[in-house]
Amino acid sequence: MNAPSAPLPLSDTPLLQYWQQQLIALLQQQAADDDGAHDLSHFHRVWAAARHILQQHSEADALVVLAACYLHDLVNLPKNHPQREQASRMAAAKAGPLLQAAGFPADRLQAVAHAIEAHSFSANITPRTLEAQIVQDADRMDALGAIGLARMFYTSGRMGRQLAHADDPLASTRQLDDREYALDHIEVKLEKLPAMMQTAAGRAMAEERLQRLRTFRQQFVEEWLAR
Repeated sequence: MNAPSAPLPLSDTPLLQYWQQQLIALLQQQAADDDGAHDLSHFHRVWAAARHILQQHSEADALVVLAACYLHDLVNLPKNHPQREQASRMAAAKAGPLLQAAGFPADRLQAVAHAIEAHSFSANITPRTLEAQIVQDADRMDALGAIGLARMFYTSGRMGRQLAHADDPLASTRQLDDREYALDHIEVKLEKLPAMMQTAAGRAMAEERLQRLRTFRQQFVEEWLAR
């Protein structure tokens, strides 16, 4: 059995650019997905966040991270789907044959599969490799900041949720319920993400983006209750 190749550094721009184009082509060959929160722009943003984290981790394999960033949502099930927690495993299983057929390095396939499986919040799989930690952090980063807010309201609208509770948007006297009110999702889930980040660079980015969510929420509530 051949020894695994040395980790590909982020500085190997030509090879990473080549595989980025191959991965985009693979995605474009898949059945169209009408979920605007998980479109090609989402994958670009996840890879951009991952590159930022990779700058602090030269020992990580950038090619594994790249592949997982672009293929982690090959199977994208709605948040209320009964098999939602299995989606990342299904995506990993689907990614393997596609990468193999495209000539992706065989000794990296298992690492890519694990990073895809472990990225999911609902799957609750602990990332065992640095590459998986980076992908998980990068994907969760897209739920924070201005784009995270846009994705939150977009997804909530698709699921028929209200923007916020009419009289108590901050849940001062009621139970939080993000299945009913979009704004509740900030406290139910999004505020917890920075502490859940696997890397120091990810936590720093997440804290900065969380502050934008908090500022928005304060402004939203002021306008919401101005009667």
